[in-house]
Amino acid sequence: MNILNPEDEIALISSKCSSTVKMSRTTKFSTMSRFALLVNLIALPIIHLWAAVTKEPTILPTSSNGEPFPWNKMRLPDTVSPLHYHLLIHPNLTSLDFTGLVQIQIEVHQDTKSIILHSKDLHIFNARLLSSDMSQRQPLKVLDYPYFQQIALISDNALLKRGHVYSIQLEFAANLSESFHGFYKSTYRTNKGDVRVVASTQFEPTSARAAFPCFDEPAFKANFTVRIRREAKHIALSNMPKLRTLELPGGLFEDQFDVSVKMSTYLVAFIVSDFLSISKTSQHGVQISVYAVPEKIDQAEFALDAAVKLLDFYDDYFDIPYPLPKQGKLHILVYCLTCKLQISSFSMYIIYSVDLAAIPDFQSGAMENWGLTTYRESGLLFDPHKSSASDKLGITMIIAHELAHQWFGNLVTMQWWNDLWLNEGFAKFMEFVSVNITNPELQVEDYFLGKCFEAMEVDSLSSSHPVSTPVENPAQIQEMFDDVSYDKGACILNMLREFLTPEDFKLGIVRYLKRYSYQNTVNSNLWESLTNVCDSDGLDEGRLKGEESCRRSVSQSGASKWHSEDELDVKAMMETWTLQEGFPLITVEVKGREVRLSQERYLKSDDPSQKSSFLWHVPLTYITSGSTTVHRFLLKTKTDVLYLPEEVDWIKFNVDMSGYYIVHYEGSGWDDLIRLLKHNHTALSSNDRASLINNAFQLVSVGQLPLDKALDLTLYLSKETEIMPVTQGFSELVPLYKLMEKRDMVELENQMKGYILQLFRKLIDRQSWTDDGSVSQRMMRSYLLLFGCVRGHPLCVSTATQLFNEWRASDGNMSLPNDVTMAVFSVGARTEDGWEFLFEKYKESMYVSIKSRIKMALTTSPLDHKLKWMMEQSLMGEVMKTQDLPYVVTSVSKNPKAYKHAWDFLQANWDSLIKKFDLGSHSIAHMVVGVTNQYSTREMLAEVRSFFSSLRAETGAELRCIQQALENIEENIRWMDKNLPLLKAWLHRYYDQHKNTEL
Repeated sequence: MNILNPEDEIALISSKCSSTVKMSRTTKFSTMSRFALLVNLIALPIIHLWAAVTKEPTILPTSSNGEPFPWNKMRLPDTVSPLHYHLLIHPNLTSLDFTGLVQIQIEVHQDTKSIILHSKDLHIFNARLLSSDMSQRQPLKVLDYPYFQQIALISDNALLKRGHVYSIQLEFAANLSESFHGFYKSTYRTNKGDVRVVASTQFEPTSARAAFPCFDEPAFKANFTVRIRREAKHIALSNMPKLRTLELPGGLFEDQFDVSVKMSTYLVAFIVSDFLSISKTSQHGVQISVYAVPEKIDQAEFALDAAVKLLDFYDDYFDIPYPLPKQGKLHILVYCLTCKLQISSFSMYIIYSVDLAAIPDFQSGAMENWGLTTYRESGLLFDPHKSSASDKLGITMIIAHELAHQWFGNLVTMQWWNDLWLNEGFAKFMEFVSVNITNPELQVEDYFLGKCFEAMEVDSLSSSHPVSTPVENPAQIQEMFDDVSYDKGACILNMLREFLTPEDFKLGIVRYLKRYSYQNTVNSNLWESLTNVCDSDGLDEGRLKGEESCRRSVSQSGASKWHSEDELDVKAMMETWTLQEGFPLITVEVKGREVRLSQERYLKSDDPSQKSSFLWHVPLTYITSGSTTVHRFLLKTKTDVLYLPEEVDWIKFNVDMSGYYIVHYEGSGWDDLIRLLKHNHTALSSNDRASLINNAFQLVSVGQLPLDKALDLTLYLSKETEIMPVTQGFSELVPLYKLMEKRDMVELENQMKGYILQLFRKLIDRQSWTDDGSVSQRMMRSYLLLFGCVRGHPLCVSTATQLFNEWRASDGNMSLPNDVTMAVFSVGARTEDGWEFLFEKYKESMYVSIKSRIKMALTTSPLDHKLKWMMEQSLMGEVMKTQDLPYVVTSVSKNPKAYKHAWDFLQANWDSLIKKFDLGSHSIAHMVVGVTNQYSTREMLAEVRSFFSSLRAETGAELRCIQQALENIEENIRWMDKNLPLLKAWLHRYYDQHKNTEL
């Protein structure tokens, strides 16, 4: 599942310009996240929330009817397992409910009289145990235990014998969910104003049980045969190709789908809608289709072309054909059940396919359902005349993520949610690998290190968790869908790839996929597959003894550290990165040719006890003034020493930020690098420059580097032209004045804003108001022009005002350059009339990219009453989609005129929010952290703590995001206490030195 929403060129730019966060995970957005940021999941009704936080009883619990429930654990027993589901679903899109029948073939592993499985908010009736030949049907008693979302099927008369196969049959009914999980209702409005209803599914992680009774854990893989009943005006989609359609009495039709491959319940999907589609066939013979509402199907062409290209790439890269059945000949026998005679037979060819569907209401970015991937409309629909460069990049990346899941996650699935990163970290990592090769013009390599910066914001807190961490209940499982599982997982995989070489890494992961196809895995299975690629650990130069493909060239530099007795142990190395939280701070001290190294945990906390026991195997890389060759050194101990062949003017560790660690240079190390940036910044790559900016300010946060040293480093940015250093500079500097906005420190706030504008003034003024240039140039242009306009830079404001007036005079029909519309709309949204005009165009537009940019621009307005109204309307869901509520709330929280309204709204509507959004979900976490992470006073810390401490366990008191929010505020307080005087003094000196420069 992709938790990122591609709507955000917007969130980034506004969050930096009118509104940015300080020192928290939504604060220093990486460039990629700036253009892809809305995160959301949804579900559990309030009646079930207690289960998320309650300890499992030690005695048998009581079921709903007062009888003892025969199981007392959140996880299902392993006494039986499913083999095959035969599922019939009939949704009614008028009455907004559905009925169903499921027949589950099960295998018994231990003698038992009860079968425990999952069910949530389903009315179950006619539960029966079927004999092997289906001739006998024995009623089963159904006991319900809602707190664990479980039911027990009790056989009073028959013992289910170990080694035997049985079938159970259950009929059930429920309402279509009003949330975004389970089998839920989605709506859209036609351009004539008619409201249409769609029924769609979102099961990951624990909501298949809300659509049909099932064994809803990833290890319980089974085959699925799905039938869906519908009206003539609708179509039905599911994971597999449709085999046939039967006409039924009453104007109904039943679509029957092919038998699925063996898969987990969370990957099952079905949709009933009036969608239209377009299709193409890949080079490997897979039919790929994109579905959307009829009036938006003309925006599907770009996604279709991207999907075809990406699926072919994955087929070749993994050396495994798209892992649903290939195109083949199916022999059909027509059989008369009454006369028991074969009537006829014929053969037909089935083209196996993958479908991509744009759902009007969809909380997360996308979902990898096997063969039927689902997306937000903004994650799939693109118009070449209306969409921006960031839209193109974001949509391509999301499609790449979901198609990568067809192998990582679907073909090979984690055993349990504690190893979710095996799914999501790999899919995030493969986004960049695949798009870099299939779409080089998107320059995706510019943005990867931003994902590591994002992960580090969360991972630097004491509330972080290991990549692989124990979870049991639905809320804990939901909390795993975070930056640690996704972004840190991707970053440590990238680090391992660089360690092993890309060729060896690819050999290992292909071996992993082939070895464990249609199975479930744990961490160690991956490490074993990668360890066997080579005989020894190829990190230290010249040390490999394996085959030629595993050898590294031997550097003649004395910098190599030779450990010929060491053998490659990927498992030992990578468990230091997956089984403990956090990441290392590497301290470097150069004494002549001697380089002294040490490691400790980087942690934004005053508690030294949380650092002492941590140790990583760190694959260090470095370059020097004397050699641009990348040298390597594996640091396995707390301290070590390496030797250079000669003394150097400077040394830079973590080349291109390929490692998941930050670096501090003692002695003259930082001064040497600052001097280099000042006189010859292109001697380092753009990623190295961005990483120095990031690392310097991270070190300020933990007292390792004085603030004035980090600010001195930023002075070189007046010469910078590359997107990653530029946006990273904004990411570190803008949060400083955002803290001041919430302390009413107007003079210092304006001085800081003036400094930033002065740094980038020349670059801003050089931007053309067009869509010309590379993707990175276009995205940077959008960012810079929006910043300039929001900060009141006269040249930006005058141009944007002129364009807005012309666009408004044309009643919105004039074509504006897509990459500058955010700046134009934000200037227009400053006035009542302009805001109202934009909102009317928002309601009228059928283009999701335009709606996204208008929505973002509206949140930058100084009209605070309009911003309050936006939040209220998003909660209601009629004028603005409820799916966008977390995004709207956090955007308003960054607005200096309305930030307090967002905090008040969060408190006043907390009960409503947790009914609409799952406890533990990224949606709730996004709001909790995003709304609070710019506060830096003890008064606000007390207010935030007071509100969250007033909650009960069942209303969210134990959520990890609350601890993150409190830690962020505490860190902001420490930062301001220590650095505010330094900042004032540094800015005073800067302004004294630039008295004749207009600011």
